[in-house]
Amino acid sequence: MPLSLAALISMAVAWLAWKAGTLTAAGALGAATIGTLILYGSGWQGGAVLAAFFVGSNLVSRLDGHAAVAHLDTKGHRRDLWQVYANGAPAAVGALAGRTDPMLGVWLVTASLAAAAADTWASSVGTHLGMQPRLLGFGPVVPVGTSGGMTVAGTAGACAGAMIVAGVGALTTHLPLLLPWGALIGVAGMTLDSLTGALLQGRFRCPACDQPSEWRIHHCGSVTKLTSGVSWLNNDGVNFLTTSLAAVAALVLWQWLD
Repeated sequence: MPLSLAALISMAVAWLAWKAGTLTAAGALGAATIGTLILYGSGWQGGAVLAAFFVGSNLVSRLDGHAAVAHLDTKGHRRDLWQVYANGAPAAVGALAGRTDPMLGVWLVTASLAAAAADTWASSVGTHLGMQPRLLGFGPVVPVGTSGGMTVAGTAGACAGAMIVAGVGALTTHLPLLLPWGALIGVAGMTLDSLTGALLQGRFRCPACDQPSEWRIHHCGSVTKLTSGVSWLNNDGVNFLTTSLAAVAALVLWQWLD
């Protein structure tokens, strides 16, 4: 797809998403960038995969139940610039491979976004159904919304999200293998996300409110204190690592299957 057309389409969609309240202003600029690169590199097939991820993830993120995790100081429904890049930047870079090999570009986009979708669906479905999560699925019970917490319902949601994205990729490219492999990489990415979140992501506590937080500055304005994990690794960093490794795994798999 020509770069100018890719940019025009992406800016229009990002503007609509901003008006609909699903993106912040900075998030819309980031989404326009990601969309432009994906459409330019992998054409309408990659664009269809991106649409499946974006629409599905935004719909499932609106499931009621987010009030249950308000105590964790999460960002809310509107995705900001860092969330957009964490979920979409590896797919955008992978899409550029499509300039020389169109199918490879869509393959990388699909696997990376399947991992992003799996994580989003796992969090939203698990929270919505109100199941009590356990650390990595079998550890101690943790508060709803805690990084690394997993539920059976959330895992099922992750499978559904990954399969939807992978299914669109398989349909648009006529590559049946993209469905099982894309979904598998997506769910594996979600599992890695939970593992990294549980073991390495920074966790903080607000000394003023005595509440847990994922950020160095609590929403009340107080500087939080690190209680565990790596201080500079937040949820956006974990997501970026996961989607990047999903793209790398897809590239290795592509070469192995070739």
